[in-house]
Amino acid sequence: MSTMTIKPTTPTTRAGRAAQPKRRPDYLGMVARYLVRTLLVVMSMGVLYPLFWMFSSAFKTSAEIFADPWALPNAFSFENYVKAWNQGVVSYFANSLFITAISLAATLLLGAAAAYALTKLHLPFSRTVTFLILGGLMVSPTMILVPLFQLLQTVGLYNTHAGLIIVYVAYRLPFTIFLIRAYMLTLSDEVVEAARIDGANSVQIFLRVILPLCKPVLASAGLVYVLFAWNEFPFALVFLNDADLKTLPVGLLDFKSTLQTDWSVLFAGLAIASLPMIVAFAIGQRYFIRGLSEGMGK
Repeated sequence: MSTMTIKPTTPTTRAGRAAQPKRRPDYLGMVARYLVRTLLVVMSMGVLYPLFWMFSSAFKTSAEIFADPWALPNAFSFENYVKAWNQGVVSYFANSLFITAISLAATLLLGAAAAYALTKLHLPFSRTVTFLILGGLMVSPTMILVPLFQLLQTVGLYNTHAGLIIVYVAYRLPFTIFLIRAYMLTLSDEVVEAARIDGANSVQIFLRVILPLCKPVLASAGLVYVLFAWNEFPFALVFLNDADLKTLPVGLLDFKSTLQTDWSVLFAGLAIASLPMIVAFAIGQRYFIRGLSEGMGK
């Protein structure tokens, strides 16, 4: 039996169009849209202009910065960037890159494994363990600086990259587990059961089935973690004392004290420090939004 769809017809004659009720313009909606767009433009300028000012100041001389801080540079020369790179930024950059890469891999792997055990293995007391782990989200870095300092000194990891990596991983695991667990709850248990019927054990299911399905949320968690580790300051300031081991934020603090009169080189160092995060977020923001929306929206 076929069904007939009746489509609304549009009057073709002038009399027919005149007989139709006129639609009143939605002035209130138009005003609201313009207000929202204006607010977004203002917020974007508030974020983008400080970045533009920092990068443009790095092309100036110190005399130009003090003469007219808001003016554009007279000439675009990369001399300040070369000076900053040669005067110590390269070693700080390498330290930050090493610590961020190692701690990122460990945090994602441990966070995904913990989330998998808490959501798909149906272990006893998993709900209680979840609440205990998520309690770590309430811990402030300043509250645990002294206990961690004493602990790292006791085990011989103070002033080492390994000690700072362990602290970073432990501190960010609760949020990472929270994020990945929310996404894994949306995955059907039938996927795990089907893989188990095919003969896969729990480790094989995690590595070959769960991890590939969790790529969006892993990208989101990874991007959030990179932003934290690259810009982290209190832990790196307290737990690293050797100048050769310092990360970029702490190194730039020393950089400032040695270049108090050369602000243009200091701005170049700040620009070099912020550039990787700007590029990372510009490339990964699509995956970041997708992972968060799929993890939190279902």
